[in-house]
Amino acid sequence: MTSKRINRDEVVRAALALLDAGGVEAVALRGVARELGVHLNSVSLQVGTKARLLDLMADAILGELVLDDLPADPFERVKEILRRYRRVLLAHRDGAHLVSGTRVFEVNTLRLGEAVISGLTAMRVDPLLAVRTFWGLSYFVVGLVHEEQAVLDEGGKRFENELAPTEFPALTAVRGPLLEDPFDARLEFGLDALLHRAQHQDE
Repeated sequence: MTSKRINRDEVVRAALALLDAGGVEAVALRGVARELGVHLNSVSLQVGTKARLLDLMADAILGELVLDDLPADPFERVKEILRRYRRVLLAHRDGAHLVSGTRVFEVNTLRLGEAVISGLTAMRVDPLLAVRTFWGLSYFVVGLVHEEQAVLDEGGKRFENELAPTEFPALTAVRGPLLEDPFDARLEFGLDALLHRAQHQDE
């Protein structure tokens, strides 16, 4: 270990490297210190606690979200933002798991909220409904990616084996779509459902 000077960005980048290599469970202040070749105190000085480090990591992931060249139509603009949000989460192992475990109000997270709320406002959505739609979209995308990143072949087979027709006739009847519906299609369905609800708020 050395006493070299490090900054917060270096700590967050090292933590993200641990995340991508071993998932959320691999992220620890001591592990980051080893990754950087410094003493634990040097890392703690930059981020304080593990909880704070996870917040900063979540915001750093959101910092990878590109908001350039978006569609002019606000409905399509919001959809494209959420598509890109999904891709950013998928770019990191356990990305959705990490983000779902934090409640961050850092600049990059606020930038996402600003972009989505701006689009909803341009659609003339009522302020309260715009906020609820934003939360709904956020929860939906994070939850979808969380499942997408957790899906294993064995899990699908185990689920299918448990579908005994006599006990779960409704699930058995839709077994094909239930097991094979792609995540891209689920994303588009959910975005359309939430945004159409906001768009037709007076109906």
